[in-house]
Amino acid sequence: MTNNNANRQHRYVIIGAGMAGILAAIKLREAGKHNIRVYEKADRIGGTWRENTYPGLTCDVPSHSYTYSFAPNPEWSRHLPPGAEVQAYFESVVAKYNLEDIISFNEEITQCEFSDDQWHIKTSRGNSDCADFVIAATGVLHHPRIPRIEGMETFKGDIFHSARWDHSVALDNKRIAVVGTGSTGVQIVTALADRAATLCHYQRTPQWIMPVVNGVFSEEEKALFRNDPVALKGIQNDPELEANIERFSVAITEPDSAAMHEIENIVTQNLEQSISDPELRERLRPQYRAACKRLIYSENFYVAAQKPNVDILIEGVDKIEENGIRSADGTLREFDVIVLATGFEADRFMRPMTITGENGVTLEQAWSERPSAYMSVSIPDFPNFFMLNGPSGPVGNFSLIEIAEHQWHYISQLMALVENGVCRKVSASQYALSEFDKARIAAAKKSIFGSGCQSWYLDAQGIPATWPWTRSQFKEAMKKPNFAAYCLG
Repeated sequence: MTNNNANRQHRYVIIGAGMAGILAAIKLREAGKHNIRVYEKADRIGGTWRENTYPGLTCDVPSHSYTYSFAPNPEWSRHLPPGAEVQAYFESVVAKYNLEDIISFNEEITQCEFSDDQWHIKTSRGNSDCADFVIAATGVLHHPRIPRIEGMETFKGDIFHSARWDHSVALDNKRIAVVGTGSTGVQIVTALADRAATLCHYQRTPQWIMPVVNGVFSEEEKALFRNDPVALKGIQNDPELEANIERFSVAITEPDSAAMHEIENIVTQNLEQSISDPELRERLRPQYRAACKRLIYSENFYVAAQKPNVDILIEGVDKIEENGIRSADGTLREFDVIVLATGFEADRFMRPMTITGENGVTLEQAWSERPSAYMSVSIPDFPNFFMLNGPSGPVGNFSLIEIAEHQWHYISQLMALVENGVCRKVSASQYALSEFDKARIAAAKKSIFGSGCQSWYLDAQGIPATWPWTRSQFKEAMKKPNFAAYCLG
């Protein structure tokens, strides 16, 4: 099947100017494509690193791994970099590749509709666009989950979500409550323990903590990385780290493996050896297996948890009153500031924008049971529409930059079918997605994520919504599409 598509310049629209959107724009330009527009709902780039600015924000992936393969950074200050430094890195990449001229800021896409072999797009500013390809790089964690707690509106102090941090609010010597665990809650508590008069951490469930030393790169090391590209590339592709990541991916897919038992031993010993008070130790002991929830990497949370002004609370939040929080046991604790470290709506992806594919099929209809995409990148009936870090992609302490780069390699081969005139449109077949999901769900239920805990990895049916195989299997799958799994039109 051929057509004259190969003889014209195609139009590419990218949704979002976070990590994945920046990657897509750079890769398109690298391939000689210049008819590109990136729509960003906010006033600057950065995605989750723009949205989150809370005290203690730290990337839990080693800095040189959380870096584009083509844009190594010799200037990282620490092994696990602070959030502001990650944001600055992405801003530097955008400047280096001169991407600002193709980004429309403060312009959210509200509607995408496929007709006449093109995507017809409307934005929050009332503008229209047409695209041959749409790349959804919206990310996963960008719609804050605001809990419905009785009385929130009556609180007389300051209350806000961790992803909407109010930097005008004074924190020193204040009575602060942090509601929620996960990386965010742990990092905030650790950062504020020495600043607050009192700090109460309300945990629905404790977290397993993986000990880590967040070392500083010396000026001599940074000078070496600046002047020796081989040394810089060497730390970016550190063989020991690569082996550890692969071993971790084996562990989460094989819960009874030696690798998983090793992880469990490490986090258990960390708890046992770090917390001296037996009662506090039990408050901090999870009742689920390590890595069922995303592992938390911290070198000093347990130190913060034992400070005299810090309370770790396992009593649930009953309601919020004008002066503080009343626990389920009836105790009222008074606060000046309440921080909701309650995570994100991880199933939203491109929503709430209205997306309509072929034959009037909407994304809401396609995802009525759960968000799903073949190989996490393509949705049946949505031709020439591809996702980076979409549903069922690898999560769980991996570098999403690396994941997105592998996905782009895969997606670019699908786009080439249209670009080279083989067809006008391409999308995964319904059969391919159904078979993929059957295998994925069966494997996911057997993974550590399905071993019995509540986490944002689970879909509405309680099934892990992640890639359930190893990292090396993902990399292999992304080398070349199985074109038989796609509908070409």
